[in-house]
Formats: sequence, structure tokens, C-alpha cells
Amino acid sequence: MIFASSLGTVFEWYDFYLYGSLAAIIAKQFFSGLDDGSAFIFALLAFAAGFIVRPFGALVFGRLGDLIGRKYTFLVTIMLMGVSTFVVGILPNYASIGVAAPVILIALRMLQGLALGGEYGGAATYVAEHAPHGRRGAYTSWIQTTA
Repeated sequence: MIFASSLGTVFEWYDFYLYGSLAAIIAKQFFSGLDDGSAFIFALLAFAAGFIVRPFGALVFGRLGDLIGRKYTFLVTIMLMGVSTFVVGILPNYASIGVAAPVILIALRMLQGLALGGEYGGAATYVAEHAPHGRRGAYTSWIQTTA
């Protein structure tokens, strides 16, 4: 249970790490209609879009977890992150589809942010609910450690 919850967090944060590390390349591929400096700033703003919507993901998926169960909600957030990450990987660049490329990229980043916002709190709560008595803090700390 701790391993599965932590693994989901690892994969989701790894995607955020990759995007941040590759922002200069993403700027050239998706914002090539701008000068280099502006393209890089827009790539970072697209990165920030994922963080801006995280609280909304926590609200939506937190409520969903309360209504239909955290395990199901956890799987939905993992799938949402996986599908949106896959689509980012196959998304045509600016040279291929023009201004639609950065618009789709930002929409996908927002979906990733929603998924991360919902997964993180749900995973911590799920682990806390299933942790042995007296070990709740130690078990839930692994969720933060894997981020």
C-alpha cells in the first residue's frame, strides 16, 4: 500500500522534474514563433500552469475520494497523469500545427496539475487510513519523501 502510493507520487513528480529540466528545449519546440527569451518565459509559464491548478485538483479529487473512495480516485488521478503525459510526448510542435501546439501543451499541463493535486492528498490520506496504529506519521512521511 505504501509502495503503490509512493510509486504514483514518484512518477507524477518525475514528470514535473523532466518538464522543468527540459524547459529550454520545450521553448524551442512549442514557442518557436517568439524570440528565445520570450519563448523560454512562456515555457516556464506553461510549467507554472500545472502548479496553479493543483489546489483545484485537491478540491475536486478530494471530494470525489470522499464520495466514491480514495482507491478509485487514486487510480483515476494516476490514469489522468499518465494519459496527459503520453499525449505531451506525442504532441506535434509549433512548426507542425502552429499556435495549437502551445495551447494544447498548456491544457495538458493543467490536467497534469489537477491529477497531481488530487493524487498527493489522496495518497497521503489513504496511507494514513491503512497504517498500523502508532506508525501513521512514519508511513505517511514516505509520500512526501518520494516527491
